[in-house]
Amino acid sequence: MGKNQGNKGIMIDYDAIANQESFKALVRKKKSFLWSMTVFFLAAYMLLPILTSYTKVLHQKAFGEITWVWVYSAGLFIMTWCLCHLYVAKANSFDKEAKAIIAEYENGGGSR
Repeated sequence: MGKNQGNKGIMIDYDAIANQESFKALVRKKKSFLWSMTVFFLAAYMLLPILTSYTKVLHQKAFGEITWVWVYSAGLFIMTWCLCHLYVAKANSFDKEAKAIIAEYENGGGSR
């Protein structure tokens, strides 16, 4: 990437930041979180058509005339909102860690 001028007039060496161990740890944590969340999300969504097409599990009545398909589908909406809130919270924590890494670099923590 090279060097670029930051908003304080300081030259920032993005390669040096990328080589910091703290940055590499943040990238690993972020990738782990995103892949885990993606797999969970896709598995939950793909399970609905599989269960409705190839089994009769969700076709049983849950409450009156409402079947488990409707309960599962409503749960997917709730899950989506929960995952969205979880993602925003984790993204905020990742942003704080990124700011700490930049501060570490500015204080001479990164190899320049």
